[in-house]
Amino acid sequence: MGWILLGLVAAFVVFAISLYNRLVRLKNGSESAWSDIDVQLKRRWELIPNLVSTVKGYALHEQSTFEKVTAARSQAMQAHTPAEHAVAEGNLQGALKSLFALAEAYPELRANESFLGLQRELSSLEDAIQNSRRYYNAIVRDLNTAIESFPGNLLAGPFGFAKREYFELDSAAERVVPKVSFS
Repeated sequence: MGWILLGLVAAFVVFAISLYNRLVRLKNGSESAWSDIDVQLKRRWELIPNLVSTVKGYALHEQSTFEKVTAARSQAMQAHTPAEHAVAEGNLQGALKSLFALAEAYPELRANESFLGLQRELSSLEDAIQNSRRYYNAIVRDLNTAIESFPGNLLAGPFGFAKREYFELDSAAERVVPKVSFS
């Protein structure tokens, strides 16, 4: 009888350790995935001044558009949580759409190799951000499920595991990747 009880206690301890380690892996995975998003967002933020500068050379009188893009970029760079990033990135995407709409009025700008290269790079970054966001949200889903499900919910709270926020855009319009092609 004593051996059976000892075996059950040992099985419970092994199970608890395994569950704890799974929660740690998921938490670390979500932090790593967020870091990947952050890297892609920073790459995009660094690209924007070059894009604005290129367009500015053709459309000097459109200062308000440039100021909106600059302000939206600054707001995005100052965001900390996924929810703050989602709002800020939505605003930045809207400002970039205005910048590209402005560029439509300048055929010589649309033919500029530097501008075309920046467009391609931005489009590539948008794809990378979308892929990173999808991966991050999948990891967060798994972590949140493990934290909320039994028996994970018994260990999650006492060991300090908390649900993480998804990185979602606010509106259906913002979920559309901005079109950056002029062909």
